[in-house]
Amino acid sequence: MNQRALLLVNRHSRQGQAKLEEAIACLKKLGFDLIEEATEQPEHLAEIIHQYKYQVDIVIVGGGDGTLNAAVDGLVETQLPLGILPLGTANDLARTLGIPNSLPEACKVIATGEIKQIDLGWVNGKHFFNVASLGLSVKITQRLTKQAKKRWGILAYAATALQVIWESRPFSAEIRVNGESISVKTVQITVGNGRYYGGGMAVVHDATIDDQRLDLYSVEIRHWWQIIPLLPAMRNGRHIHWREVRALQGQDIEVYTRKPRPINTDGEITTYTPAHFRVIPQILKVLVPKMSKD
Repeated sequence: MNQRALLLVNRHSRQGQAKLEEAIACLKKLGFDLIEEATEQPEHLAEIIHQYKYQVDIVIVGGGDGTLNAAVDGLVETQLPLGILPLGTANDLARTLGIPNSLPEACKVIATGEIKQIDLGWVNGKHFFNVASLGLSVKITQRLTKQAKKRWGILAYAATALQVIWESRPFSAEIRVNGESISVKTVQITVGNGRYYGGGMAVVHDATIDDQRLDLYSVEIRHWWQIIPLLPAMRNGRHIHWREVRALQGQDIEVYTRKPRPINTDGEITTYTPAHFRVIPQILKVLVPKMSKD
């Protein structure tokens, strides 16, 4: 018997519209009965997932990390498994889970992969897959246009980041974790659930999306140029060993600032400080490549 799947593709994602027909053909060939719904308005994704929860066995989301983040609440509430077609600019969740960027290969993972129970991060009532952050990353999100992402892909992140870093100014924050309160002057606080974010940067070199912990780092520099030597180390998560970076771990973290500051969850601004972060262990089922038995 064919699997019944709800297919949600963000036609505005970097490859969404162009890849939609290919994805449909590929999934049908692999034996899926598809119900297709457009995702032009991401805020309606949870509602759409609820609408079909008794008619499908799986939800397949095609788009980037922002589209996946928009769907996460509906997935948690219905407990339907998630299949991922990485059609966005960064595809950091797919990278964390080892899902290939090739569309036929990603379809094959959904058809023949195994179910993995993953953790989610949570901040002020909003779930996230990869990271929640405040500071530089929010300014990058605010500056980065859809047109630039579509045209330049990952290069758009790099160019925008350099411009934002050059203008950066430290702000004061209080971090409470593991019964300790820490006052910091920082340009960026990142709280990670998975490993990758921001187009392939790693939160911490050994983070996994099922390690039942949150990894926080705070970049505490005085001058914008001090971040430049850190950037290569951020690709593999080794920046946490630098003197200018404070690294903390915990299951429950609070961050306070003098005035409310916007927080970016998986590339979308969704809440403000004061912020209460938690990890919710093994709450979501995702299809991932089968582990080799060798």
